Amino acid sequence: MSTGNTLRDIEEDPDFGITLSDGCRLSARIWRPRDAEAHPVPVILEYLPYRKRDGTTARDALTLPWFAERGYACVRVDMRGNGDSEGLMEDEYTPQELSDAVEVITQLAAAKWCNGNVGMMGISWGGFNGLQVAALAPEPLKAVITLCSTVDRYADDIHYKGGCLLNENLGWGATMWSYSSRAPDPALRDNWRDLWLQRLENEPFLPSVWLRHQHRDAYWQHGSVCEDYSAIKAKVLAIGGWGDAYKNAVPKLVEALPGAKGIVGPWVHKYPHFAVPEPRIGFLQEALRWWDHWLKGENSGVEDDPDYRAYLMDGARPARWYTERPGRWIVEADGATSHIPHRTLHLTDQGLSDTPGKLDAKVASPQDCGAESGEYCAIWLGPEMPGDQRGDDAMSACFDTGPLDHDTDILGAARVVLRLASDQPQAQIAVRLSHVHPDGATTRITYGVLNLSHRDGPAQPSPLEPGAPYEVEVMLDQIAYRVPQGHRLRVSISNSYWPLIWPAPVAGTLTLDRGELQLPVRRTTRQDEYRFQPPVAADPWEVETLREASNNRYRHVNMVTGLVSLVIEDDFGKVRDADHGLISGSIARERWTIQPDNPLSARGDCHWTDELEREGIKLRTETTCLMWSDASNFYLSARLEAYENDTLIYERDHSDQIARDHV
Repeated sequence: MSTGNTLRDIEEDPDFGITLSDGCRLSARIWRPRDAEAHPVPVILEYLPYRKRDGTTARDALTLPWFAERGYACVRVDMRGNGDSEGLMEDEYTPQELSDAVEVITQLAAAKWCNGNVGMMGISWGGFNGLQVAALAPEPLKAVITLCSTVDRYADDIHYKGGCLLNENLGWGATMWSYSSRAPDPALRDNWRDLWLQRLENEPFLPSVWLRHQHRDAYWQHGSVCEDYSAIKAKVLAIGGWGDAYKNAVPKLVEALPGAKGIVGPWVHKYPHFAVPEPRIGFLQEALRWWDHWLKGENSGVEDDPDYRAYLMDGARPARWYTERPGRWIVEADGATSHIPHRTLHLTDQGLSDTPGKLDAKVASPQDCGAESGEYCAIWLGPEMPGDQRGDDAMSACFDTGPLDHDTDILGAARVVLRLASDQPQAQIAVRLSHVHPDGATTRITYGVLNLSHRDGPAQPSPLEPGAPYEVEVMLDQIAYRVPQGHRLRVSISNSYWPLIWPAPVAGTLTLDRGELQLPVRRTTRQDEYRFQPPVAADPWEVETLREASNNRYRHVNMVTGLVSLVIEDDFGKVRDADHGLISGSIARERWTIQPDNPLSARGDCHWTDELEREGIKLRTETTCLMWSDASNFYLSARLEAYENDTLIYERDHSDQIARDHV
């Protein structure tokens, strides 16, 4: 049945049950046309742990009914052990999770209201597992739209970057310690209390799991689709944002998968029809074209789209938050960025030069260098972007060009090749590429980090020989950015980057005697090369606000002890769902502390409060965790408390000691 532009009346089922082969019942929320049994439709599946009832509700409301009105069954499934689904969750992207997804797809494809074709869509976790399920190639899965995702779980997720331990490993582990220990909605499950207690007793503290895999071993190879791109048969539309952590996957997918297309905007970790910074795009219309072609067989023209559409941002003054990024849309018809020519600039004692020169530079950064790094993955809409880099640059070795004689459009992944020596067997390096304005204000364009024990790869790291020279390559994240004529480029190099990465066990000194920047420079364009339709959305989630949301960051310096602390407070507010009445609220708090002269003073501390209320039932979890280290070990301590009507009904403590292994 061809629907054309005619909208179809839809119905919603808030608790559609999908029973798996082992008897576990998953809960799904479905929007679909009322006449779908008479005129079957394709399925769009979003499958993740973030709670359809009170977690992703706001974005689901803006997105999924819109597709349903246009002839799709949109199915939002709570994964096993989360939200209103039964069972227990053990980890992220487990074989069980992916196997469950294949079962879900098979059952949905066989439903009498489905035409047999399924697409998967998701951002972050849902974007990850969409690719991973596609690599299992279930026959009904014909297309995937993956947003803010990765192809390499070790190198490009929240765990390790360049072999360095990301502090997001603890931060997001603390988030899941809280998210997945929450109760089902008592209105949907008569046995909600038993399910909740089972979760509380079995909820894993994932930072302990992840810290036991400090190399890129079989644990990380599982679910990393870069291991075998050819396994993915579904057609992939990949979307990312320059303000997001996951910006490298899009060009990789475009260049690895036949028929794949990529879009990267200026956005943080959000869907592009309501993302910031603006400009937003008509994501729903783009997605509909993808689904109509690959799930309905209609000629929507997507195969003729350019392979890669990217937003080239104009150079902007540094700010911890942007509401808009001026720039223009550019296209690469074939491929993404690997074909962009590189300009080589040499690191010398006089700065960045087109010709080689003498270099004798020392890098010995205080441990609090990195204060302006911003959040690893900007998501909560607070002041999370990198700030003015001058403070960090004062603690780094810096190399500048002269004023540029023309606008320079950077598109792709720059890389920095260095010859260096370390006075310690374990060391790390952070490299930033920045835009220096005429008055000295400095905007970070992109960056990369490298654990120098991983210089030959992340599978089998080895210590450095102190004093010995090594050639290393640091890959910087993909970017599209214009540096204006008359402004300067800067490469900044430090051997600490706190609080983005955990410090090396000993403060050391790196000596540089050769280096070059290989910069991907695209032809300059003065106007949009592509125009998207304007953003549209379905009606927003209707709620009564009981507590307003707020996001704050503070930096404290203790003048007595020398401790430097970053304090993050994200209050996500508290609301009552206007439809079914569930009240939900969350507050997250983080503190990252270090002494500038002591890497072993590093400490991360996280605390989440989550609340659920309805009809005389008040449920609350308080989850805390702490991480510190000495030269040989990491130490973890965590606590989970659950309250019913303000009475403590469950408590559990977790502690762990894990040997440092070339980190």
